[in-house]
Amino acid sequence: MAGVLERIRRAKRPPFHALTVEQARTAYELGAEVLDLPRAPLHRVDRFELPGADGTPLAARHYLPSAAPRGTLLYLHGGGFTIGGLATHDSLCRQLALHSAASVLSLDYRLAPEHRFPAAVEDTWAALRWLAQGALPSVEPTRLAIGGDSAGGTLAAVGALLARDAGLPLRAQLLITPGTAAHADSASHRLFANGFLLDAVTIEWFFDHYIDRAQRHDWRFAPLEAPELDGVAPAAVILAECDPLVDEGLAYADRLRAAGVPVELDLVRGVTHDFVKMGRVLEEARAAHAFAGAALRRAFEP
Repeated sequence: MAGVLERIRRAKRPPFHALTVEQARTAYELGAEVLDLPRAPLHRVDRFELPGADGTPLAARHYLPSAAPRGTLLYLHGGGFTIGGLATHDSLCRQLALHSAASVLSLDYRLAPEHRFPAAVEDTWAALRWLAQGALPSVEPTRLAIGGDSAGGTLAAVGALLARDAGLPLRAQLLITPGTAAHADSASHRLFANGFLLDAVTIEWFFDHYIDRAQRHDWRFAPLEAPELDGVAPAAVILAECDPLVDEGLAYADRLRAAGVPVELDLVRGVTHDFVKMGRVLEEARAAHAFAGAALRRAFEP
């Protein structure tokens, strides 16, 4: 991991917060899969559009590892609610499909600052309801899970809460290095504020584009603020030790456990935020793919 960080420093790429949003999106897409595993071949990958919360057609990719997948994971990509998309997480979604034997539907939800909070939440919920209504013939509505990484992990946690409130049963929630707190003020935010891939100034840049400061205690942005977590889907949580978000991830896993929710936690030592997308160089990333796949396999057992 230290070697990866050193190579990133030597490359002297400008940080996202020093770029315009469009420049940051282009830079992220160009570099997002450099350290990822090669895109694995699958039985089929379908590309289509589904209706977002306001009726806007949202692009989606459906990764099928076989003709008869175990279930379906709705996946929300990371990128601070501002950057990222289907292409940046293509390799990761393929790995999750392969390891879980489930299909993975990756959603291109609307991004900030063009679409500020709660647009991404509303698109997540719209896609989840769309799947639960049987709109996609290859998806069994009773065999659904939700997951994501970073900001997508936040959206997945929120989606699981919305599903609980609506009486929509989910088999699992997969939370990879999620943000869960209203403010970046934990000890890990201070300890890993600079030099550990996700810097404090970049987090604030993302947040400022996405949400007004006065809204940050809304649990749809900060699921730790939710009054009750009981009754949500069982959780598989993957955290990185050297991540500003690790404390709030641990706090959320603890609250889930305290509420009686089954939790499988993988705290991966010695790695930073976004490590899960570095499978070419990090054995820990490949192990995290296997951990996530095994958790989903168990969740989709009859």
